[in-house]
Amino acid sequence: MTNQTNDTRNEQGTNERGTNERGTNERGTAGGSADGRSAVVLVTSATGKTGRRVAERLTARGATVRAGSRSGATPFDWEAPETWGPALRGADAAYVAYYPDLAAPGGVEAMETFGRLASEHGVRRLTVLSGRGEPEAVVAEEALRAAAVGVELTVVRAAFFAQNFSEGLLAEGVAEGVVVFPAGDTAEPFIDVDDLADVVVETLTADGHAGRVHELTGPRPIGFAEVAAEIARASGRAVVYQPVSRSEYAGMLTGFGLPSPEADWLAALFATLLDGHNASVTDGVKRVLGREPRSFGAFADATWAGEDA
Repeated sequence: MTNQTNDTRNEQGTNERGTNERGTNERGTAGGSADGRSAVVLVTSATGKTGRRVAERLTARGATVRAGSRSGATPFDWEAPETWGPALRGADAAYVAYYPDLAAPGGVEAMETFGRLASEHGVRRLTVLSGRGEPEAVVAEEALRAAAVGVELTVVRAAFFAQNFSEGLLAEGVAEGVVVFPAGDTAEPFIDVDDLADVVVETLTADGHAGRVHELTGPRPIGFAEVAAEIARASGRAVVYQPVSRSEYAGMLTGFGLPSPEADWLAALFATLLDGHNASVTDGVKRVLGREPRSFGAFADATWAGEDA
C-alpha cells in the first residue's frame, strides 16, 4: 500500500513547497536528452514522503525537476485529470506516486489515463510506486504498462515505510507515547524511505530497469512492539504499541475525519496486508544500489536520538 489518505504509507501531502523546474547539465535523467539539455522529470505527489526526496535527489543529479503538486509551480492533482497532460508535456520521464493508493477504487482507471497521456506526450521512462503484496495494485500496474505504449516502465513495490512513525498520522501517536495500529503481532520488514528514493532515482537515471519489478524491504522483519521499543530506546522516552482490531481502527480513522467508507477500506487493507504474507525480506535495495538497506534501529537513532525524555 503506497499513498494512503491517512499518510500511513505516503503521499501527496499538504505542505506544498513549490519546488520546480531546475537543474544543471550533469548526467541526464532517463539517459539524457538528444539535444544535450538536462532531462525533464515530472515528480507526482512531490510534497509527499517519497516525492520530495526523489525531487531533491534528481535535482542533485542535474535533472530539471517538475515538482507536481496541487499548489506548486507545476499544478498536478490526482483528483483532477485535466492537470496531468500539461504536467507531462515536454517531460522525458516521470515518477508516478498515485494518491491515495494503486489498490484503491479508481486506481486502474487513473493508471490507464496517465499511461495513455504519457505515451501521447512522448515520455520515455516511468517509475511507478506500488505496494508490496497487494493484488489490486498489480492490476493497476498492468493497466499503466498496457496504456503507456512505447514507454519504459519500472515498478517499485515497497514494504511499509519506517518514516510512517516520524511523518504523518502515526507520528502523532509516537509523540504521545503510544502506537495504535491493527497489526497484532505480525512482523513487517519496514523500508527506509531514503533507501526507496535512492532506488527510484536510480531507475529513472540509469538504463537496465525497463520492465523490471523491484520489491523493496528493510533488512529484517520486526513487530510493532519492537518498533515502539526501538523508538523508546532512541528517544529516551516511553513509547508502547497498542494493537487494536480492524473495526476499532476504522472507528479511529472516522474520528480523525475520514468518511466511513474510506476508513473501512483502509482498515480492511491493513488487516489483509498484515496477515503475515509480507513478513519476508528481499534483496531489492542491494540489487539496485549495491548496498544493504538501513535497519529500523538505525533509522530510529537518526530520527530520535538526543530527544529529551
